[in-house]
Amino acid sequence: MSELSFRDILRAWPIVHRYLSRTPLYRYPLLSARMGFDAYVKHENHLPIGAFKIRGGVNLFANLTDAQRHRGVTTATRGNHGLSMAWAAKSFGSRAVIYVPKGNNPEKDALAEAMGAEVRKHGRDFDEARLESAAHGENEGLRYVHPANEPLLIAGVGTFAMEIAEDLPDADAVIVPMGGGSLSAGCVLALRTLRPKVTIIGVQAQRADALLTSLEQGKICGTDSADTFADGLATRFAYDLPFSILNNQVDELVRVTEDEMKEAVRFALETTHNVAEGAAAAAYAAAYKLRSRLAGKRVVIVHSGQNIDRDTLRWALGLFDA
Repeated sequence: MSELSFRDILRAWPIVHRYLSRTPLYRYPLLSARMGFDAYVKHENHLPIGAFKIRGGVNLFANLTDAQRHRGVTTATRGNHGLSMAWAAKSFGSRAVIYVPKGNNPEKDALAEAMGAEVRKHGRDFDEARLESAAHGENEGLRYVHPANEPLLIAGVGTFAMEIAEDLPDADAVIVPMGGGSLSAGCVLALRTLRPKVTIIGVQAQRADALLTSLEQGKICGTDSADTFADGLATRFAYDLPFSILNNQVDELVRVTEDEMKEAVRFALETTHNVAEGAAAAAYAAAYKLRSRLAGKRVVIVHSGQNIDRDTLRWALGLFDA
C-alpha cells in the first residue's frame, strides 16, 4: 500500500483549486443556539457535484498518464464517488465506466449518465459492484479506481481540511462522517500537521460501522450488511489505506442510528437551509448527540454532500412512510 503524507495534500492543493472553488465555512446562529456551541458548517455540498468527492476525482485525473486518460477508468459507487469520476472524466476528456449495485439511487445514476459516464448495474450492494468493477478494469485495460484505497483521491480530498485550518484556525473540534474513510483520512493528514490540537470526531451509521469497529479493535473488520439509507456510509468493509491513516488518530468515534440521521436531515434544513444527504446528516446527528460536552466550543460540522434522492428526502421530512 502506498504511503501518504501531508506533502501529497500540498501537491494536490494547486491542482484542486485550478478546477474548483473553495467551499464556504459559515457560522449559523440558529444552529449554534440549538447546539449550545459555535456551530460552523463546512459546505462541501456546494461543489459542482454536490459532494466532497470531486476534489479527489480532479486530483486523480490530473495525475494520470496520457495513455491512462485515453483508455479511461472504472470504479464502483453508491453515488458521489461515481459522480466525481464522471465529472472529472468529462473535464479531462476521458472515459468513466461506473458500476453500481442493483436498486441504487436512480437520481445519482441519471446524473452520472448525463455527465457522460457509462453506468452498469451489478450485485446486491456496493462491495459486490466494487469487485465486478475491479475485474472489468483488468480485463479491458481500464485504470481501476478504488474509492478508498487510492492515495490520489485522499490527497485531493484532504484539501478541504486545509481550507478549514486557514478559515478557522482556532476551531476546537471537527466532526466528519466516515464511510470508506477517504474524507476522514484526508482530514487527519491535514489537521494533524496544521492544527494538531484540534479534536477530530468520526461518525458512522450504526448499521454500517465496519471502519469504526476496525478502529476500535485496531484491526480491519467487516460486517455482514450495510443496511442504511446513508448511501455514502453504506460499505461492509474497512479498507487498508484509510485505516492505516486513521488508526489511533481519531479522537472520538460516534455511531448514529437511522432515526437520528433522519431527524438530522430535517434539523440541517431548518437551521441552515441546506439539504443533507444521509452521510452529511450523520455529522449533524453526532454533533447533537455530543452537544453537552461541546458546549461553548467552536465546532466544524462537515456537510459532506447534498445528494439525497427525492423519495428519501420526502420520507426524512415525514411526508410519507418508507
